[in-house]
Amino acid sequence: MDIISHLTRTVSPAVLGDDRSPAKKSLLEQFYAIFAARLADKDTYGQFANEDVARDDQGFYDRVWTDETQRDRISRELAGAHNVDATAARGLVVMAAPLAYHEIKSLAGTTPVPQFLNDNLASYQHHIPAWATSVAPAGTIAAASTGNRISDTVSTAPLQREEENSGSFMKALLPIIGLIILGALAWALLRGCQENPEPIATPIATEEQVAEGDNQMAVAADIEPASLRIATGDTANTLYACRINVGDEALQTNVMNALNTTFGDEANKCRADVDDSFATDMPAAAQLASILPLIKNVPNASMLIKGNEIVVNAPDAAALDQLVSDLQAVAPAMTVTAEEPLDLQAEIDDSLTASQAAVDKLGENPDPRDVARALSLQVVNFAVDQEIIPDANKAILNRAVEIMEQVPDMKLVIIGHTDKTADAAYNMKLSQERAQSMKDYMVSKGADASKLMTKGMGETDPIADNSTEQGRFRNRRIEFMVYDESAMANDGTVISDNALNPDMNPLDSNNDDLLPDGDDPSRGTALDPKTNTQ
Repeated sequence: MDIISHLTRTVSPAVLGDDRSPAKKSLLEQFYAIFAARLADKDTYGQFANEDVARDDQGFYDRVWTDETQRDRISRELAGAHNVDATAARGLVVMAAPLAYHEIKSLAGTTPVPQFLNDNLASYQHHIPAWATSVAPAGTIAAASTGNRISDTVSTAPLQREEENSGSFMKALLPIIGLIILGALAWALLRGCQENPEPIATPIATEEQVAEGDNQMAVAADIEPASLRIATGDTANTLYACRINVGDEALQTNVMNALNTTFGDEANKCRADVDDSFATDMPAAAQLASILPLIKNVPNASMLIKGNEIVVNAPDAAALDQLVSDLQAVAPAMTVTAEEPLDLQAEIDDSLTASQAAVDKLGENPDPRDVARALSLQVVNFAVDQEIIPDANKAILNRAVEIMEQVPDMKLVIIGHTDKTADAAYNMKLSQERAQSMKDYMVSKGADASKLMTKGMGETDPIADNSTEQGRFRNRRIEFMVYDESAMANDGTVISDNALNPDMNPLDSNNDDLLPDGDDPSRGTALDPKTNTQ
């Protein structure tokens, strides 16, 4: 577990607010490591282990380091190392200490905090500077100084002087070595001046260069934050929709455990996309046990947790205001806001920009899953009761056809969805017609029809509530998925090009469907055995 990364995502925004200073962010990262090392000491932690430490307890820092001399050194050294005013540095660490303490306790769970921090020492010890020997347990500093990371302090080890006789020989060679180097440089310069030189590769940024960037972006800048989107039903305590995007199964398990604890069997409605294009940590993961019960108690509410933000909505204004307040109280390091009123054109424009950018980044021989995700980013704003594709989407679909020609083995499923404002049967038909319209257009531009399947899901597979304008807008969508017959057969899902086949229609009167039923309590979990052979 990367403790420093977690604290940087959760605590730093709460401490810094709108101040995006890279120097202050770096200062806090180093403080978190020193702070964690201090809490790893059982005697130190035992002094306040039974205290009810408030998240805004400005005196907590003084109780962690009772020696004023140590406190002064921490602020002075951190200020000097990161070129920050000493008074400002003191204010940052005082504010960060109680927030970081609560986050670390949440991460530790039932494990004693000192044990948890010692077990995970490797995740933060390389952030601890050598000067911290007087303010943190010596064992952590020793471990840090023996690692591969070069310390940000000057080594105190004496310089080793070579014997004079061997040094004299090396001195004699220096002029020859210099001539060789000059010759190599001249040859390289001539090569660089050719009329048609080879393309120059983009230089790889060093860790120091990346750290000095305006936003201290990670080298893997294309990683999307992990996210959780849920919506509650018409009555409290029910889960209406649930989507999870995470970078590994460990995070998926953590999120699902929290959902199962809160919603029980209702959590089985969740669909997870586990892929390395998403982050492997979620800043709010440690608070899900407190967050989820709050949203559960509000009917027709929706919530998106992504990065350091929580965005919520509900049709009742008073309930929404209370939900925002309650969520901010249990997750003070997160930014909690009510969803903005729907700006339809802005949503469409932003989605097309995002989809086009994602398509442009695919490169040669892309992963079909990345293609499907990129195409699914676009909003296809069909006119009411119509299946005519807007002109704004055609450029992206044209590019999709070109990509499919470059990746001949790729097969895609186009899935249409609606909101819940019309009759269920009508919505099913409309969603299928819209998906088919997308396919027909792509085929008209040269796509192989046999490599495009369609499916209409109507209102049966929502991703948001159907009680707000924003929720209905998000439910009206076109999704692309990779068609993998063997994988879909293994998980009980088969997509067919004929959405009205009696064995595939979620609205027919029987229960032999391979997709979730809208007509029976099992929602497609109790399947006719013969469906496995179709």
